[in-house]
Order: sequence, then structure tokens, then C-alpha cells
Amino acid sequence: MPAVVLIAVALAALVLYGWLEAGWLRTRVLDVRIRDLPEALDGLRIGHLSDFHLGARLSRGNRASERAVAWVAGRRPDIVCITGDLVSHPRGERRLRTLLASLPRPYVVLGNHDIAVTRDPFSRAAELRDLDEAVLLRDDVEELELRGHAIVVAGVDPESYRAGRVLPRALEPREDAFRLLLCHFPHVVQKIPPQSFDLILAGHLHAGQICLPFPGRRITLAHPRAKLTAGLYETAAGTMHVSPGTGTTFVPFRLFARPEVTELVLRADPGCRSPSRA
Repeated sequence: MPAVVLIAVALAALVLYGWLEAGWLRTRVLDVRIRDLPEALDGLRIGHLSDFHLGARLSRGNRASERAVAWVAGRRPDIVCITGDLVSHPRGERRLRTLLASLPRPYVVLGNHDIAVTRDPFSRAAELRDLDEAVLLRDDVEELELRGHAIVVAGVDPESYRAGRVLPRALEPREDAFRLLLCHFPHVVQKIPPQSFDLILAGHLHAGQICLPFPGRRITLAHPRAKLTAGLYETAAGTMHVSPGTGTTFVPFRLFARPEVTELVLRADPGCRSPSRA
């Protein structure tokens, strides 16, 4: 068989695999060590969803997002958070509202695709300012009480983030509460004061979406210099989880970057004390 034919077959197989992987959802439960976590909040569960990109043509990420929401709804965590890029086109809005309605009062922030700030030529903004099915945080703070303790959920709006107004005074959380920040962009941790939050949730990078695996590392083609692409990170601003998300953008493929929905289980870390909250 001529070499050019072999190359064509290999490329076709890679494209097919990438399309299939975009729908190959991973469900994951992670323990998250939190400094000075009140004993009553040990075991608190947070469902983290991100980057649905609903309405993207040909993307199996639409189905992966539906399955991810169903998984979270079935597990009934204490808090559900969604960190942006909900739709890639207005045709995905109806599906989004249906999914949100199946979740128990999710806390939501928008991403850059939701306001049409993207290089993706196929993306269009939808009108998402009236998400009655969720608690939409646009530089807002919501307070709730679980297990007898106050929890503050703050959300950064993508327009404020782009304008450099990352943490308005309205988002400064109470010191006596568990402090949770939602922001679509992982690099928010470089723009806010140290120890600002107990837990920070982000998305945006799709775990690279198109990656090349090498021994001991992966090269992400879309964001080759990004370091906070997916998973748990200890940062100066607080512990952060970056969701790989469940959708796709630009192309309907994922390569060595499976879509993921994550349940975060808070665990006390008595060996790590915060000087400011000791």
C-alpha cells in the first residue's frame, strides 16, 4: 500500500477517534483538601460542570453535556456549579434551559462564548441574562447555609474579567464563611489577592481539547503555554479545580482530552493552617 494511502487512512482514523472521544464522558469524584474547613462541612459535595458549548454543529459534546447533567442530578450533591461557555449558538439555548431545570438550583457564571467573545467563527451569543432555571452570578454574591455554616458563592462576569474588574468590592466574601468563587477563566487566580477563597472553580481550556501525548507530559495545541488546564491546583489565591468541560469549540473533536463531569468532596486538612484564619 502506498505511503500516501497509509497516511490518509491514519489521519481518517485519528479524526474519527477524535470525534468519538468528544462524546466519551468521564465521571470523576475527587477529594479536595481545604485548610481550616469546619468539621461539619467535611464531606460536603459540589458538582462541577463546565463548557457545554450547546448548539455546536456535529459535536458529540452536546450529548456528553446531557449525560453529565443527568449524572449530577442523579447524585444530588449539596451544591451544583457551572463555570461558563454554556452555549456556542442560540440554537443550543432551549436545550440549556431544559438541562438547567433538571438540576437543583445550580449556581452559574457565563463564559466568553456566551457573550460572543471568541475567535471561533461558528460561535454566536445567546441571550442568557434571564436564566430563571439557575442562579446566574454576574459579579454577584449568594449566601446560603448548609450544615449550620455560612457559604458564600461569588461569581465573576466575563465582561468584568475582560475589563480588568476581577474582584469588585461586592464580591469580597465574609471571612467567617466558606468562600467559593466561580470564574470561567483559570487565570483569575493571578488577579486576586492571596487566600481570597477557600475553593475556586473554573473551566475554559477543555483540558487542551486537542493534545499530543508525550512521556510524562501532554502538549495542548490550542493553549500550548497554559499550565492550569485541568484538575486540582494549589494556588496563592486558594485551592482551584479546573474542569475539562464537556463540549467542544472550533472543531467537534477532542484528542487525549476527554470530556469530564466532576464531583468535588470537601475534606478537612488539619495539617494546613491559614495564618489569616487560624
